[in-house]
Amino acid sequence: MPDKRILVTGGAGFIGSNLVHYLLGKAGEELGVTISKVVNVDLLTYAGNRSSLAKLEGDDRHVFVQCDIQDGAQIGKLLREHQINVVMHLAAESHVDRSIDSPEPFIMTNMVGTFQMLEAARIYQKERVAGGQNDFRFLHVSTDEVFGSLGPDDPGFSETTPYAPNSPYSASKAGSDHLARAYFHTFQLPLITTNCSNNYGPFQFPEKLMPLMIQKVIRGEKLPVYGDGSNVRDWLYVEDHCRGLTLSVLRGVPGETYNIGGKCEMKNIDVVLALIAAVNSERPDLNRDPQELITFVRDRPGHDRRYAIDCSKIGRELGWEPQETFETGMRKTVRWYLDNADWIEEIERKYQLQRLGDA
Repeated sequence: MPDKRILVTGGAGFIGSNLVHYLLGKAGEELGVTISKVVNVDLLTYAGNRSSLAKLEGDDRHVFVQCDIQDGAQIGKLLREHQINVVMHLAAESHVDRSIDSPEPFIMTNMVGTFQMLEAARIYQKERVAGGQNDFRFLHVSTDEVFGSLGPDDPGFSETTPYAPNSPYSASKAGSDHLARAYFHTFQLPLITTNCSNNYGPFQFPEKLMPLMIQKVIRGEKLPVYGDGSNVRDWLYVEDHCRGLTLSVLRGVPGETYNIGGKCEMKNIDVVLALIAAVNSERPDLNRDPQELITFVRDRPGHDRRYAIDCSKIGRELGWEPQETFETGMRKTVRWYLDNADWIEEIERKYQLQRLGDA
């Protein structure tokens, strides 16, 4: 397989930083790909953290650029300067509660920013084809939230499920998906879209459900759970997601969409109970009592009841399967946060975090 020079957007965020580590680590051996450079573009808003990339310091294959994806001219310049042949577009505002409080940044980043990325890629791809190079790929990374909410007995979201977003966040991602589709059909941009379920693992911003609850268990603080805790999500370990993203952009069919899920539906309350049990197992000195910690709080507006992903297509066509069970992924996640308290404390000192776990 030809050498890959990859531009990743949002590469200092949660999924993005894990993806960059995967590309420069396991991807070569697992997927038989040579990756000579990863250009990591991130604006470093609240969710972007350079310390998530600390282990890559000194790696000549990794180039970090602080840049806004709404700056199409700069994106185009980076594509040409580094002769990029793969774009993996992850940069997005993704916190549902924040989108309810302030929708505008979600529209600007997720829709306008994606437009600028697509337009820069369209022009660059045209230049490459004119120069006899036809190896360019663009991956647009989306979410299962664009499909809306499922009933308790509904089948999981498939790649053909109609869109029905219910929050400003999911609406902005749905809009970006439609733009991506249009650029494939109108301009023949070789583009693949993925929709994923809830991710968890290392480097996740600590206002999201799992890292937030882990910290509260450690500190013996109350764990706020929305509504009655029966909202259902499908949970995907982040490295499994990164493997699916890389497979999709390298081996997927342009114009196609691939759903990536963890095959692990759980109620939020059961996730919280599992977190408490995992922390207690790793730190038996704490011995936290779930009944003393869990407190139910008023549900948020438009809270989707259930998400579930049918990821049979990516398994059938690209050979992807999640390697982590919820139990093994949860153990790794809890252990990482216990071992990296300084990483979390640095963020908490820097930002005033929202205190409800977004799921």
